[in-house]
Amino acid sequence: MHSAETYLAKARSDAEDRLVSADEPLASLQVRCGGEFPGIIATPALLELVRKARRYGLRLARPVQAQDDVEMIHAWVEVIPDEEGCDIGLANWRTTPLPQEQQEDTDKRRGEIDRQLAELTARLDPQQNILSVDSSSAELIPLVQRMREGVGRPWTDFVELEGNSHQQPLHWRLLDGAKVKLEESFRSWKAALMPLGSPEPGVDGFELHLVADQPQPDAEPAARKVKEPISINTAIGRDVAPVLRQPIARIIANAETIRMRMAGPLPEEYSDYAADIAAAGQHLLALIDDLADLEVVESDDFSTAPDKIDLAEVARQSVGILGVRAQERNIKLVPPAHDEKLPAVGEFRRVLQVLLNLIGNAIRYTPEGSQIWVRLADDDGTANVTVADQGPGLSKEQQAAIFEKFERLGRSGDGGSGLGLYISRRLARAMDGDLTVDSAPGQGARFTLSLPRNNQ
Repeated sequence: MHSAETYLAKARSDAEDRLVSADEPLASLQVRCGGEFPGIIATPALLELVRKARRYGLRLARPVQAQDDVEMIHAWVEVIPDEEGCDIGLANWRTTPLPQEQQEDTDKRRGEIDRQLAELTARLDPQQNILSVDSSSAELIPLVQRMREGVGRPWTDFVELEGNSHQQPLHWRLLDGAKVKLEESFRSWKAALMPLGSPEPGVDGFELHLVADQPQPDAEPAARKVKEPISINTAIGRDVAPVLRQPIARIIANAETIRMRMAGPLPEEYSDYAADIAAAGQHLLALIDDLADLEVVESDDFSTAPDKIDLAEVARQSVGILGVRAQERNIKLVPPAHDEKLPAVGEFRRVLQVLLNLIGNAIRYTPEGSQIWVRLADDDGTANVTVADQGPGLSKEQQAAIFEKFERLGRSGDGGSGLGLYISRRLARAMDGDLTVDSAPGQGARFTLSLPRNNQ
């Protein structure tokens, strides 16, 4: 055992295993692992050691490993319990950088977690100006309205950045992870910026996600229980989806955190279990979103908000969003060239939704190592974007059935609901366009979204 004089750093935990004081580098490690002062010990291996020492009343010394975003930490820790908690002594400290590939994977997965937890999502141009915004939170409706009225302005005009009085917008790396305040909400929020484009991040713009530090409170008054007949779609889309979406998203986020070992080392089999939990949660969340969209597009008063858009830019942004998923299957996405433009008339977020569905389907059903092309065409007043893949192709009978509700062409276990193409065609036709398919067995498939051309 080491004497107190030989410790590199000391810390103190209380009877509830909360870290109440700590020297560096233990203090920084607590914060980087998501902990607070005072707060439960955030490093799993250290927490386990402290709990064992306190439970058995024994002085214990063990090697401890932890991992943050950029490095693996190896330390030798001694824990001395007493009636009020534990004294913790750090006797050795060594760090090794994570492999570049592991850092990139951590960044990608962290982005997926933020996307799942976000209650507000916005599309930004390369200068961080707002292109579109959407939210699943009734609490943020006033903010969404202001942002939509302020399209073309920096997103930072609509939030308060905590502890920052510099001229906005700052470089995106300084804003990614920044704490923000929203005048509509009492909760604390974090901004997450996901750059699009390569090799220079952000050349195709950004995704902005606002993530709250706690779940959205139930805003429904207890007195509201008016008996009214509702359809199953209405029940899911209006009542069930908002209630389920956030807890499921947090299950996915926590499972991904475990799977990536962001909170510390973990046996491989437990990482695999966490991956299964995350995949099942994502499947369930996708089903809920599809059923909510189905309610919207089948309602009698459904309409879109057509605007002047650049179909080429929307296509490039769609490819940027799904680039990580394609890389995981070694599939190359070929977007329109940066200098291509195709003016069209359509609702930006609905066009983006259709293209994400088409490209996502192509990634799902195209063989690994193949290519997917997103091509543009201008045809007699119609702006067309085609997603072409190298998949197994479709017969004439399959092409006739593929846009029907709940049609999956006999596939099972692929995570699909059979609603994506049905909803996408309804959206296309609501924008005075169409969605068609051209294919043959063994020759891949080509789905084409057609929209009115903007000739002004």
